[in-house]
Amino acid sequence: MTPRPYVLAETNWKAVAATDFQVAILPWGATEAHNYHLPYATDVIECDAVAAASAKIAWESGASVVVLPTVPFGVNTGQLDIKLCLNMNPSTQAALLRDLVSALEQQGILKLVILNGHGGNDFRQMIRELQPQTRVFLCSLNWYACVDPKPYFTEPGDHAGELETSVMQHIAPELVLPLSEAGEGSQKRPSIAALREGWVWSPRPWSRVSADTGVGNPAAATPEKGARYLEAVAARIGAFLIELAEKDLARLYE
Repeated sequence: MTPRPYVLAETNWKAVAATDFQVAILPWGATEAHNYHLPYATDVIECDAVAAASAKIAWESGASVVVLPTVPFGVNTGQLDIKLCLNMNPSTQAALLRDLVSALEQQGILKLVILNGHGGNDFRQMIRELQPQTRVFLCSLNWYACVDPKPYFTEPGDHAGELETSVMQHIAPELVLPLSEAGEGSQKRPSIAALREGWVWSPRPWSRVSADTGVGNPAAATPEKGARYLEAVAARIGAFLIELAEKDLARLYE
């Protein structure tokens, strides 16, 4: 394998020391059950792939970006009764983020993009608290929400459905079981109207919502759909990274 100079885990001190990185990308996933057919590391594998594909576009356009190792643990407080769904509380995430930002600031890397791949993670309040304490520009995005999935999938699904299954079939087919072994990903809806309609929010107790841990039917998934969607996502995020790398933060608002 040829090392990619924009992926920190693959590069070396000789290359890093000679590079003035403008933007760091921190992929953040989770370790949790994904129906019967996808691996527990689905969110991590997807984050790795999306971050690298996006950074490649930026790097080849002259933007000096670096992908940090993916954090493999996310907020899974609603899945604690599901074997080996591993939880990291938001307060722990905030402490980890603070330490990483402190290191980047001392090293003169003053732009950080948190690339989120897990629906239970939410970094907005952490950024609100941390931003006044650091010179590092902080932002976050959910890779699965930056491109409308409807033109690409029949029924994208919320978790281990057609979207995630298609992406995994494309990037890690050896880890995906045959779709004949997958559950239907059906979910029970809240019995309170406001929760069903989405204008009141409460965390979902996952084992009471889904029998197979999936939400969304993966039956129509194909690797071709995953490839097309990942290409669109990487193109959009890559363009953002290029613009962010070039931007003078003193002129962010004009």
